[in-house]
Amino acid sequence: MKIKDLLTPICCSCLFTLVVGCSQENLIFFPEILPTDYKYAFSAPFEEANVSVGGATLNTVLFKAAKAKGVILYFHGNAGSLRTWGDVARDFTSQGYDILIPDYRGFGKSTGSISNERQMLADGLAVYGYLKKSYPENRISVYGRSIGTGVATFVARSGKPGMLILESPFFSLTDLASYHYPFLPKGLISLFLKYPFQTDLWIPEVACPVYLIHGTRDDIIPFDASARLERLIKSPHKLIRIEGGGHNNLSDYGAYDRELALILDGYKPQ
Repeated sequence: MKIKDLLTPICCSCLFTLVVGCSQENLIFFPEILPTDYKYAFSAPFEEANVSVGGATLNTVLFKAAKAKGVILYFHGNAGSLRTWGDVARDFTSQGYDILIPDYRGFGKSTGSISNERQMLADGLAVYGYLKKSYPENRISVYGRSIGTGVATFVARSGKPGMLILESPFFSLTDLASYHYPFLPKGLISLFLKYPFQTDLWIPEVACPVYLIHGTRDDIIPFDASARLERLIKSPHKLIRIEGGGHNNLSDYGAYDRELALILDGYKPQ
């Protein structure tokens, strides 16, 4: 093979990686932007509040349960806004938990825009700190879904919550990018990716019980990501397989409802 035949794929790979590096926010985040005067129309009672972070405010919604056992801090996925994410609240309030859901910067009525991983992690800690003013820390449970699992794991590793629940987590975002773009050198992905979200490095330092919930037919984040994460967890933990479940439909499966009910009822993994 001639040298020029090698240069073409290498140059294309470098060019593609450079483009990805320059437009990552558009490839990773898909926010729904709401007017600042938008009125939520949730069927359940809720309280709306804004949490101040560096140069922006995060819009949050708190749903309350009767005689709450504690509160869930829910970090949602990479698309939409609280307008639709608020629908998950009933899964938790029906089990006796309050739930606070924040929108990321630039999502919904939150101001500012996402610019790097450090900013997102700091924002997650800020919302956690906001909750600690109203709830004992051991009654705060952190829940992450998809992209939110990275933020949730970092927050749980940094604090002392009652438990960490991860729905469809990735091993790391660098690892996930390699899975979806296998023709790109992993070294180049690591070099350019602004959002590595190294869950694999943070999860061994989480001290509270950890629950991983993952569909076996997830074509966005493969089930194997949870299987590999499980091997790194040092605290009590459980990996919950949702047979046939995909990435966005786990709540359609009775197994999800049953397992979540057990977790929220106080089940402790070994």
